[in-house]
Amino acid sequence: MMHKLSSPSVTAATAQQVVEALRAMADASQRQVLMRFFQTGPGQYAEGDRFLGVRVPQVRQVVRAVGTAMPLAEVEKLLRSPWHEVRLCGLLTLVHYMQQAVVRSSRRGSAAALQAAAVRREEVVQCYLRHLDAANNWDLVDLSCPKILGTYLLHPTPDGALPSRDVLYRLAASGNLWRQRVAMVTCWMLLRTDDFTDTLSLAEQFLSHPHPLMHKAVGWMLREVGKRQIDVLRNFLTLHAAHMPRTALRYAIERMANHERRRWMAVPREC
Repeated sequence: MMHKLSSPSVTAATAQQVVEALRAMADASQRQVLMRFFQTGPGQYAEGDRFLGVRVPQVRQVVRAVGTAMPLAEVEKLLRSPWHEVRLCGLLTLVHYMQQAVVRSSRRGSAAALQAAAVRREEVVQCYLRHLDAANNWDLVDLSCPKILGTYLLHPTPDGALPSRDVLYRLAASGNLWRQRVAMVTCWMLLRTDDFTDTLSLAEQFLSHPHPLMHKAVGWMLREVGKRQIDVLRNFLTLHAAHMPRTALRYAIERMANHERRRWMAVPREC
């Protein structure tokens, strides 16, 4: 079915075409591997999720074929799919649309063109937030939120102001594991501007989170802080290392020299 998606400039792709293309790539043995890897069994964090058995590079191949030809209404159909890879395809399509809107806005052009790009970014991020339940596993979160929500937060809205970052704190307060991970991992994009405020604030808020997937996300973002400003990370650890889950601490100090890693891991744990 990929030939039906090979010329997106000729005709707009439909959700049904995308689903058919992904089904044609399905692999039963790969399906079993993915179901185990993403913990879809009873009582696991992704209980009941359904997989076709399609690898991420294959999903990206479909996204490239779609290009920018799929209307958001069709993308929304993908985001409502029970199939993991179909939702991933919808999320990566939104990533592509957001990137295209930023590229257009960065070129020299008319005020009208820049305004149109800002409107497009708003449309894409609102579609993402409406269907955030589609990102209900760590891969879906991590592959989408930095480049959709994170990119959006770094560029002007249609009224010319930068977006409020309150959305991160609403997601953090949601009580939903995946929305909380969205809040934390979105900071990856913000760190590229050497703005550490939200990352450190959210990391501190999540130190007592009960789930290992949040411990990993917190540690990962703190490690990214350290890659840009090691003393900022050290200051955070001085205040919080004794209260951090060990997984978060190990992730945070991963890029440090061996002797410094040993020193931080030797900090007595305080409950």
